[in-house]
Amino acid sequence: MPMNSVNTNVGAMVALQNLNTTNSELERTQSRINTGKRVANAKDNGAIWAIAQNQRATSNALNSVRESLQRGQSTVEVAISAGESVSDLLLQMKEKALAAADAGLDSTSRTALNDEFKSLLGQITKAVSNAEFNGGNMLK
Repeated sequence: MPMNSVNTNVGAMVALQNLNTTNSELERTQSRINTGKRVANAKDNGAIWAIAQNQRATSNALNSVRESLQRGQSTVEVAISAGESVSDLLLQMKEKALAAADAGLDSTSRTALNDEFKSLLGQITKAVSNAEFNGGNMLK
């Protein structure tokens, strides 16, 4: 009786080659799924992988620059907001000072205007001390 083996059985050899090819493709596809990249490492395609690495580095550098610019923008926005608050409060203080300069006011009205003036001054102090961003005060 002849002995059949995988090495002499042509049909089995073709099936084994197909199985190996299928397993190889499966591993490649699984690697793409796991990494989310078509070329997961230099072994897949060295030239494309090197180009992709360069592009990823450039993209990460641009993201860092963008984040830095956003921090700068936020810093400026905090300073502008605090400056606008102080400016509005100063206008109110000017109104109170002009109202207090009226010669026809009695002492009770002047005292009330002075209290409001002092309150506005306290609000300016708070606005200046609250104008902090990233550990630094933007107005002091």
